[in-house]
Amino acid sequence: MLSFIIVALKNDWGLTPAQMGWIGSVNSIGMAVGALVFGLWADRIGRKNIFIITLLMFSLASGFSAFTTTLAAFLILRFFVGMGLGGELPVASTLVSESVPAKERGKVVVLLESFWAFGWLLAALISYFVIPSYGWKIALILGALPAFYAIYLRLNLPDSPAFSPKKVEKRTVRQNIREVWSKKYARSTLVLWTVWFTVVFSYYGMFLWLPSVMVMKGFSMIQSFEYVLIMTLAQLPGYFTAAWLIERVGRKFVLATYLLGTAGSALVFGNAETTAVLITAGILLSFFNLGAWGALYAYTPEQYPSVIRGTGSGMAASIGRVGGILGPLLVGSLVAAGYSIGIIFGIFCVSIIIGVITLVFLGRETRQIELT
Repeated sequence: MLSFIIVALKNDWGLTPAQMGWIGSVNSIGMAVGALVFGLWADRIGRKNIFIITLLMFSLASGFSAFTTTLAAFLILRFFVGMGLGGELPVASTLVSESVPAKERGKVVVLLESFWAFGWLLAALISYFVIPSYGWKIALILGALPAFYAIYLRLNLPDSPAFSPKKVEKRTVRQNIREVWSKKYARSTLVLWTVWFTVVFSYYGMFLWLPSVMVMKGFSMIQSFEYVLIMTLAQLPGYFTAAWLIERVGRKFVLATYLLGTAGSALVFGNAETTAVLITAGILLSFFNLGAWGALYAYTPEQYPSVIRGTGSGMAASIGRVGGILGPLLVGSLVAAGYSIGIIFGIFCVSIIIGVITLVFLGRETRQIELT
């Protein structure tokens, strides 16, 4: 909901483009810290425990941020929202990937990630119907409700069958970090860090600013919410087609193809001069970008053995979140400096292509390998 709330906060608090950029970036700073810290601890105390801790942190901080009256307080709580979310995402995909047979692991992880799109849709609906009539505070309070789900998870969710407390007692966090960059895994780590950075840099730079970009192109806040909702619907077929393809043609092909589709769509979106072209490019942007996200979450845990899987996945996601910090800040500063949306989205296009080249030439295929 943050991308919609930023638009409302601009009106309520008279925010500058730079301040708007900081809201998105402080969220990503929290995600970078959360992915690293909770990824390391997922290999120490188990995937399930971290999953519940991060869900509670994310939900409660979201609810508390509804009661802030200053930008500074809002930013502090958004850091904790980001920390919870940043820790939860790689841990969830790790937990599921370790619980599913190799022949359908990729498909199931992508389907898991597809629920991000359902959340996006719900956020867009809440933003469209709630924010204009009842304000952004109510929207944030609704964001606290998932905290209650932690009770169900605590009682009913099994931990990963690959997690063994006996194994982790003999290893230190420092050992795990060193092994991620050992000769055996350094190539995979380099590929993951590059792809994660370019994907998250472009995603948060583009999607957090999407409603604001629509307003800049001359649409009202309500119209921008409507168009973004239409674009968001395309995320679901993006995920579902990626889930269908990932066990048939492999992780690398799906990830590279969907990222190239994202790059092309970003270029067209940034330079669109008619409503029809803008919406079409936005739909394709959602379709390809979120399909790529699903493939990336399936691909990442498969690069490491179970004893360092949480560490490796968390560190890759953390590096990605650094891109998520820089992306919104870059947009805010370039908009303030008078650069066109076309130039800004062109930068994201180039970023994604760098990630694709790295993946194609250095990445290894992991389709249907057995996890150790």
